[in-house]
Amino acid sequence: MVGLLVSLGLVVIATLVIWKGSEYFERSAERLSKYYGLPVAVHGAIVVAVGSSFPEISSIVISTLVHGEFSLGVGAIVGSAIFNLLVIPALSAFASEELGATRDIVHKDAQFYIISVLVLFITFALGATYVPGGTNRAAILTPTLALLPLATYGIYVFLHQQDASEHVADDSLDVRPAREWGLLAVALVIIAVGVEGIVRAALSLGAIFGASSFLLGLTVIAAGTSLPDAFVSVRAAQNDDSVTSLTNVLGSNTFNLLVAIPIGVLLAGSATINFLAAIPTMGFLAFATLVFVVFTRTDLELTDHEAYGFLCLYGLFLLWMILESMGIIETVRGM
Repeated sequence: MVGLLVSLGLVVIATLVIWKGSEYFERSAERLSKYYGLPVAVHGAIVVAVGSSFPEISSIVISTLVHGEFSLGVGAIVGSAIFNLLVIPALSAFASEELGATRDIVHKDAQFYIISVLVLFITFALGATYVPGGTNRAAILTPTLALLPLATYGIYVFLHQQDASEHVADDSLDVRPAREWGLLAVALVIIAVGVEGIVRAALSLGAIFGASSFLLGLTVIAAGTSLPDAFVSVRAAQNDDSVTSLTNVLGSNTFNLLVAIPIGVLLAGSATINFLAAIPTMGFLAFATLVFVVFTRTDLELTDHEAYGFLCLYGLFLLWMILESMGIIETVRGM
């Protein structure tokens, strides 16, 4: 009982640390983007998304190098992507009078995100079928395979760079870039400390309840590391900046899938992922992605009723994972 209370307390403290670091990051990133004249879509999809994804990339680096639990980090990435798609837009819709989308968001960012899901699934499939040692149960991810999603993200950055090259910047903002870069670095360090705390708490909870590392990543770590994304998107929605609110979600998920997981593979030299557990959870992620695209494309607005639908779908996902962990159902083999 004492160990459980300590672990839960550590989750709360680590979550607050991540939240505070995200506040510093969001403030500095916004001022730097305006200083360098980046358009709002690029600010949301690249700058804010990469920074708010730092908890996820920290989770996979810390899980792999410090704790030897690559599956924990992958579970956090996939779970965070589901949380970002379903919970954050819903909270943003409740925080704003009207959370509107644009055709660029639906036709470029959302569609490229769908491509990123497919690329990651193809990478897992290649690791299970073409890499020596890979089976229908285990996918062996090598540095060579990691280049596929990394190259795909390079194309994503190139497309946004083309948009930025046509943007006319506003020179009226007075910013001290050295100070803002310093605050940005401090914010990232604070976030990394919080992530280490939540990873340790998740491992302790796993030992107490006998849960798999992949499941813990999908739930506990995913929710905790998604806080910066939630903070940025909700704050943007409150300021009537729907473009940043939605592009941050899509850009963050794209970065997580195409960059964070490959970095974990490169750091580890090679990594093994439970392919049987990855298939259904990746399938749910693909389904959630399609729901997100359809709902945001309808009248180019996310209504409160659609937001409640997002939350219900995420609740079903959590229920599914809980039933799996209790052994009541066994639809995810190998978890």
